[in-house]
Amino acid sequence: MIIEQPAIFLRWLYPRATWRMNRHEKAVYLTFDDGPIPEATPFILEVLAKYDIKATFFMVGDNVRKHPEVFRQVVEAGHRIGNHTFNHIGGFRHTISSYSNNAELANEYLHTNLFRPPHGWMRWDQYAWLGRKYRIVMWDLVTRDYSKWMTAEGVVNNVKRYARNGSIITFHDSLKSIDKLRTALPESIEWLKSQGYEFKVFD
Repeated sequence: MIIEQPAIFLRWLYPRATWRMNRHEKAVYLTFDDGPIPEATPFILEVLAKYDIKATFFMVGDNVRKHPEVFRQVVEAGHRIGNHTFNHIGGFRHTISSYSNNAELANEYLHTNLFRPPHGWMRWDQYAWLGRKYRIVMWDLVTRDYSKWMTAEGVVNNVKRYARNGSIITFHDSLKSIDKLRTALPESIEWLKSQGYEFKVFD
């Protein structure tokens, strides 16, 4: 459960980050990490369009550089964009300078005020520095769609078990996830709709 729904002590590490939205509102926020890539992102866009849902894509800058046409598809569909660094780097292995420079390089392509650290971790000095410019968005529910041990059914079950009012739900538009998402994403959306959830993006 520490992974799927972060424990309270993890939220305390980054107290000004956004982990969950309004707990009194029947709404969830779908997010997708690590894209855009042509093998996964277009399918996700098709599913979201089918259900008339807007989501937030936390993008790796180098993927945008390599796949500008896929990036344009996301933007033109009206989805929100977030920064996920340029090379999907982990904060603990980098100085505050190299980490923030990597994020800024990504933002030359992304032009956003939202940031999510890869792997959900960064050093506190990096968090404090980037928090001066970006809204740091974490998650309330990570589906673990990237795990080789997780099935599509398991991804859906995680959504059913942990989704709640204000949940920020994290999927991935990645090669590790796409085979599961072909089934799990529409099934998750159908279930969330059946429970009366509205789908929102960040202001």
